[in-house]
Amino acid sequence: MDKKLKILLVNDDGISSPGIVHLAEMAMQLGEVWVAAPSSQCSAMSQKLTIFQPLDVEEYDFPLPVAGAYSIGGTPADCVKTALKALLPIRPDVVFSGINIGYNAGFDIAYSGTVGAAMEALLNGVPAIAFSETHVGCREVTDMFLYEIARELIQRPLAGEIWNVNFPDCTLNEYRGILRDVKIEPHCFFENFYNTAENENGCALSPYAELLDPEYTEKGSDLWAVLHGCIAIGRVKNMLLG
Repeated sequence: MDKKLKILLVNDDGISSPGIVHLAEMAMQLGEVWVAAPSSQCSAMSQKLTIFQPLDVEEYDFPLPVAGAYSIGGTPADCVKTALKALLPIRPDVVFSGINIGYNAGFDIAYSGTVGAAMEALLNGVPAIAFSETHVGCREVTDMFLYEIARELIQRPLAGEIWNVNFPDCTLNEYRGILRDVKIEPHCFFENFYNTAENENGCALSPYAELLDPEYTEKGSDLWAVLHGCIAIGRVKNMLLG
């Protein structure tokens, strides 16, 4: 790969998240890196945009020597849109979104701000890859294969789709390989429920979540893959692009 890429990094966990720093370390091996990320935690924002109020934008002292970094008081999709249309002096060749703290697989991709940011890039004509890993546990597989996977996928741009990559939380000894073009698991990793409690206004609903049992996942799906020690690489279609 002779061309020095121009890469925009975004996430949904906020610009101070260690995941985006890890992603930047890898991306700097591939080209010139710019960062535009939310100023605060923005998980489960999907592709939400801010349209009724101004967006606060500050240059950010990123811990690595990237070409430029911006902290944006908006959603992950806002970060992509403002970077492309107002902030960057260049047009990126690719957008990397993540590394998310927690898997983005199964039906969770519909809610994911990480995936939403990648979709916003796609709508603006820029190829995108979403990266996610475990919210707890071992990150040995991410550390070993992040660069290899990114290098592979930037050479395989998609039309009307993004690449969605999830890394398992197993050790390298437990790692079982890469599953490519995995199907989307027809469940969420976290199943949401609500407890009801009375309050002065009547009642309140307190959300809680239960993890999906790995034995109930469909073999060959994205969630099955990461819960059984595999890197899952899948395609997520943007319905607006046919």
